[in-house]
Amino acid sequence: MSPEPVYIVTMKVVPKTEEIRFDPVTKTVDRSKATNEINPADKNALEEALKLKDKYGGKVIVLSMGPPFFEPFLRTALAMGADDAILISDKALAGSDAYVTSMVLAKGIQKIGGATLVLCGEESSDGSTGQVPPGIATWLGYSLATFVSKIISLDLENKKVVVRRTIKGGYEDIDLPLPAVLAIELGINTPRFPDFRRKRWAEKEYKMTIWNIHDLGLKPEEVGLTGSPSRVKTLIELKPPERMRKMITDPDQAVEEIIKIIKSIK
Repeated sequence: MSPEPVYIVTMKVVPKTEEIRFDPVTKTVDRSKATNEINPADKNALEEALKLKDKYGGKVIVLSMGPPFFEPFLRTALAMGADDAILISDKALAGSDAYVTSMVLAKGIQKIGGATLVLCGEESSDGSTGQVPPGIATWLGYSLATFVSKIISLDLENKKVVVRRTIKGGYEDIDLPLPAVLAIELGINTPRFPDFRRKRWAEKEYKMTIWNIHDLGLKPEEVGLTGSPSRVKTLIELKPPERMRKMITDPDQAVEEIIKIIKSIK
């Protein structure tokens, strides 16, 4: 009999993208004044994990790396159906890039005892690098599928998962050996709403597990800005071009104007 599957969902709390700013002094993205939310693609990943649990059984664990204010968002994930939530929080982690983030999350997954599947959002809405899921797979030596649009089947006995991934011009169905990391595409499902009873349990009774870098066997110089090989040099705010509005009642004149506009675009 196969052991009970464990689905670990990596979750990030992100600022609404229109509210973030770049700090030229620290060379990091300033999220302090932004409204925060669970990264949308991570909610899709959580929903996929919960669907797997409903169909195949097992346990769903949410794992996140970030400051203490992430905790209420993890409790929301518990209210949605996750069984456990773990927050890796340490001041030394501030400014960590995708390389360090994937390493820290991989260390967390190892401390949990590994996973049958690690489900991540394809990318975060604030960084949009898409590098963390491949990084986790590399650190752990797990198989990897990116741009996953559908989990077709999970074969625990033969230790494989079949997924559909988006490629240029269409899609492909692939078999992956377990354990595996799946990078879930944004919008492939509709995440369920938090359950009222679970919400009360998550907020009033559940004791959150919080680890620091020492719990993971890491040193301060290995993480944060010091341990990160990449830096954000600048953040460019692009404004959409101003729209032009013009009313023309003469059909012949309208044709001429449209031709002029098309030529100006070229």
